[in-house]
Amino acid sequence: MQRLAPDAAATLLRGGGVVAYPTEAVWGLGCDPFSESAVLRLLAIKQRAVDKGVILVAADLAQFDGLLAWDRLPRERVDDVRSQWPGPRTWIVPATARVPRWITGAHDGVAVRVSDHPVVVALCRAFGAPLVSTSANLAGEPPAFAIGELAPAVLAHVDGVVEGETGGLRAPTAIRDAATGAELRAG
Repeated sequence: MQRLAPDAAATLLRGGGVVAYPTEAVWGLGCDPFSESAVLRLLAIKQRAVDKGVILVAADLAQFDGLLAWDRLPRERVDDVRSQWPGPRTWIVPATARVPRWITGAHDGVAVRVSDHPVVVALCRAFGAPLVSTSANLAGEPPAFAIGELAPAVLAHVDGVVEGETGGLRAPTAIRDAATGAELRAG
């Protein structure tokens, strides 16, 4: 398996590639969210249905410009969400029409996170945009907290593995609804 620095991984991603990379808690799979073929390939690797949607991760809030419909949330909810980034907090935010259905799935919102994990930040900066971030495991299987736990069935189909370590969290990030603050997935 090809081990990659973030710059080399970004080049693969621009060409429609799928890479495994360390996140705050688990190893993730990433690709260009605006390449339907790349996202569908990533979902096929995971054996995950497109209607579930996927998370987008960014290096900073500006990378989400034009994708999030902040105007559909009360001001205090916007302030609460933004105050918790960067960090390992994922929020479902109303999506603009620019976010494709292969990202949102059957939902009107999009799951987003502004990461403070150095590898994720470097990868998103090198790519110049947000990336898909979903756990690097087959659907229904446990996530990989260490590189040695990545399933051979996943590794056989990715284009490379970004060098680095996970951030040490013991569970994938919690997912909360930006409109209400309700927890949708425990972290």
